Amino acid sequence: MYFITFSRKMGTNGTEIARQVSDKLGYQFYDTEAIENAAMEMGFLKNIKEIDEKAPSLFQRLFSHKPAIGLDRLTSLVYELAKKGNAVFLGRGSHILLKSFSCALHIRVTASVEKRAKNLIGRGFTREGALKAIERSDHERDAFIKFAFGVDWENPGLYDVILNMDKLSVPLAADTVIEMARSEEIKACSIDAIKSIEMMGLVRRAEAALIEAGLTYGPTTSVSVSVVEPGKIRLSGLAENQATKTRAESLLKTLKGVGSIENQIRVTPADRHA
Repeated sequence: MYFITFSRKMGTNGTEIARQVSDKLGYQFYDTEAIENAAMEMGFLKNIKEIDEKAPSLFQRLFSHKPAIGLDRLTSLVYELAKKGNAVFLGRGSHILLKSFSCALHIRVTASVEKRAKNLIGRGFTREGALKAIERSDHERDAFIKFAFGVDWENPGLYDVILNMDKLSVPLAADTVIEMARSEEIKACSIDAIKSIEMMGLVRRAEAALIEAGLTYGPTTSVSVSVVEPGKIRLSGLAENQATKTRAESLLKTLKGVGSIENQIRVTPADRHA
């Protein structure tokens, strides 16, 4: 099993490069449409659309849990798709989420502003419109990565390869990535790595469900979740009463991939002495 992630700037033809790589290797291609289709199947398309590579406003971050729910569900979705097998991911922070796996190759596609503007003009943009679209896109994607993962989008250390498209054609760039993907240096994911992906996806789905239910933050209720092995969830923290403790467990039993739950939530002393 292998993964290739693409982080691209607008106007670099990064999407086309990723698509050619996917087609030639026979890998599943997860672009915006494919990810949204998967989110619809899992029942949280609205959450994915709300976050969609754009950082939430300061108001949303201060007064709403929606950004946290959306990010948890986006993260769990990337892991859910990754565990299915060979795949090419386009954006969505996939290069960060899959960074620790030796079977993942992370590609950055960039180019000069002039080259990017020229490409967009070729698609029907005016020069002024192209430059504005580039500036807006760069700002939104940079802000999203900083909000979601606390890192700089431009940091070269996040990528294995940086393709500067000022002098490269799309076919040459795609062939370069394919050659690297087929090399001995890119190792297949082990069984343990696949288990790890499955567990990370489950914990993020569980966290999103608890946040949405209002069970993670509060003066008397603060529930946390961990996954001790595939399908096995452990709940801990405090609940204001026995009914809330039971509710948290019942909620997570409905999640896909949950086999058993170890409920270690403690009921607050005030409730026990009532």
